[in-house]
Amino acid sequence: MLSLINLAWLKPSVRRVRLSFLPGLQVDFMDRDVAIGQVVEWSERSTRYPVVIFGPEGCGKSAFLRQAAEVLREFGYDVIYVDVAHMNFIAHTDVNEVVKKLVEVVSEVSGVAQIKLANLAINIIKELLSRWGRKRVAILVDEAFQAIGVEKAGLYVKSLLNLIEYPPSDYEKVVAIAATSEGLSRSEIGRHRWSIIMPMWNMPKEGFRQLYESIPGDKPPFEDVWRLTGGNPGMLSRLYTTGWSRDAVVAQLIREKGLDPGLHS
Repeated sequence: MLSLINLAWLKPSVRRVRLSFLPGLQVDFMDRDVAIGQVVEWSERSTRYPVVIFGPEGCGKSAFLRQAAEVLREFGYDVIYVDVAHMNFIAHTDVNEVVKKLVEVVSEVSGVAQIKLANLAINIIKELLSRWGRKRVAILVDEAFQAIGVEKAGLYVKSLLNLIEYPPSDYEKVVAIAATSEGLSRSEIGRHRWSIIMPMWNMPKEGFRQLYESIPGDKPPFEDVWRLTGGNPGMLSRLYTTGWSRDAVVAQLIREKGLDPGLHS
């Protein structure tokens, strides 16, 4: 789970979002109560610096950001969440013009559409502050750094910091969070003091057990699945979709990563 500054209290009434985990199976966001508590804390005092969350692929960063968007909405924020890699968004705002702009960009098929979406999220927050007079705004950016280029990751984070330090108009609170699996961009971002970097790990055992038990049908014993996945929800999904075949998952990863198994023989 997140490495946290401290253990924040969890608002009991926070709604758990429904997430698509497998084809035809949706699950409630589960387990990461401490992480949600951290979002509650950020909602109360803003993020002094942008928070950049790093973690292994499939550990649940996107699910966390979607839940964070719901938490911030409940605390009265206008929230813009963009999933740059998959060209998706969530807009918790009543400004229809904002939603229209996001729809137009995610509908594009050009090679620069991902870059446009990443930049549009920042511009929308500026407009919500200046043009629409909103006082509580949040920007949540998922997997943007690979799309914009690792060499520009630091500058993108600086743009998020500028929203906090040099806003276009007065505000009460701003929350800025970005998440990525890209290791190279962490090095680029870490060279500057423009953000707070937090790791997110795989799910702890009991939370992962809840997710495992939500999967219908026959499945291997929990301890075997835990050992194979290390609590990674993405790996659990892969195992299920390959008929619980470890060898099939390994073959998928080799193809996707362009690895040569002969190098390790």
